[in-house]
Amino acid sequence: MDLGWSEGRNVRIDIRWGANTSEQSRILAAELLALGPDVVLASGSPAAAAMRQASATIPIVFALVTDPVGGGFVDSLARPGANVTGFTLFEYSIGGKWLELLREIAPGTRRVAVLRDAGVAAGAGQFGAIQAAASSFGVELRPLGVSDAEEIERAISAFGPGQNDGMIITATPLAAVHREQIISIATRHRLPSVFAYRHFVAAGGLVAYGPDLVYPFRRAASYVSRILKGEKPSDLPVQAPTTYELAVNLKTARSLGLTVPQTVLSRADEVIE
Repeated sequence: MDLGWSEGRNVRIDIRWGANTSEQSRILAAELLALGPDVVLASGSPAAAAMRQASATIPIVFALVTDPVGGGFVDSLARPGANVTGFTLFEYSIGGKWLELLREIAPGTRRVAVLRDAGVAAGAGQFGAIQAAASSFGVELRPLGVSDAEEIERAISAFGPGQNDGMIITATPLAAVHREQIISIATRHRLPSVFAYRHFVAAGGLVAYGPDLVYPFRRAASYVSRILKGEKPSDLPVQAPTTYELAVNLKTARSLGLTVPQTVLSRADEVIE
């Protein structure tokens, strides 16, 4: 989108990236603030938390934050208050969509493992949405709280995948880091699995439904522009994703002995043959 800004002409952009710990995030936040920015764009909850802690006055626009109210970044979605606003990663209701999609592709599923990061508070909200939908689909849920590769292997093996079982992998950085391992385990146990993002399907996962991870940054750019032109973060409501993607891997489906319904294929944004 053309917002009238051109780097080197009327705007300067300083970037810090690669923080893997809270301490690194705090160090990078301090470096950025020392440059005297007019506004800061923060990607993800750790970066947003570091910036929020570092300054209560510099305008901050975040993208890909899961729970901005629960995380203490804003007072409410409609009225953020203070100096922070932005765009959420997803709405918790997507958890029910994951379960619906799993049953649509593997209708015989009766027991579902829900893999989630034990250290991520948003996992409870995602599981709650799945749990709310479970009774209508007649499935039993088994939450698997994990924190590293060993626990992932151990938890799924202890689940004891059987013929009518499936798995939902919730949206966490842990799942992204260990996606190849998770996909390998699901394949080994012939476990139909639903993921949160399309890159899991490109790596061999069965199906994914989740937000476009690029578009929120384009939307965040519009907020940055408005703030640079004089608006306040407190007057700009936090917004949820508006663009979602459905991806299906037919090769994986065939290996699991599944026939993906045409109703799913017709909705898919990407189908991998």
